[in-house]
Amino acid sequence: MYPFIETIRIEQGKACNLSYHNERLNNTLHHFWPDCAGIELGEYLKLTPEMNGMKCRVIYDGSGIKEISYEAYQMRPVHSLQLVYSDDIDYTYKSLDREYLNQLYALRETADDILIVKNELVTDTSIANIALYNGSEWHTPKSPLLKGTQRAFLLDQQIIKEEEITLKQLFTYSRITLFNAMITFRKIEFPVGDHIIV
Repeated sequence: MYPFIETIRIEQGKACNLSYHNERLNNTLHHFWPDCAGIELGEYLKLTPEMNGMKCRVIYDGSGIKEISYEAYQMRPVHSLQLVYSDDIDYTYKSLDREYLNQLYALRETADDILIVKNELVTDTSIANIALYNGSEWHTPKSPLLKGTQRAFLLDQQIIKEEEITLKQLFTYSRITLFNAMITFRKIEFPVGDHIIV
């Protein structure tokens, strides 16, 4: 089994959404290793006030924390998405095994990233959760590939709402935004229209 990973945004010496990362990490541990003791991530992070715009990677498995690294974060621009289809993909737990995701990403052709459709439902891009704007509300897929920490935060704040979004419904929305632990809500946003390639 591959190890699992949490990617945490560090701003002004603080770990963003740490409680959400901690909850997901421990849920993963208890799913695969039911007898495993819990981990308090904050006890392992070595943060200093000058750390800003940093990415912290925590690699772990049933034996505990394997590795923690810090690096400056550079966001990859995304302006277009290629629709790809897979009814078999399963990325419920944030694993280092991204081989299948990378195979799908290779199908993006001229687009910057992919938007994965599973069982006729819109899910995620290769690296991010999404939300779609209907003119009054932002909807995020109820069945994403991965329940991201930023997604959980936005749902708790009632900034986004869960909806089952079918492929047919996708183009009734006007705008799309991509977000994950490192990319804040609406940092990447563009019209659905010609920017999503069928």
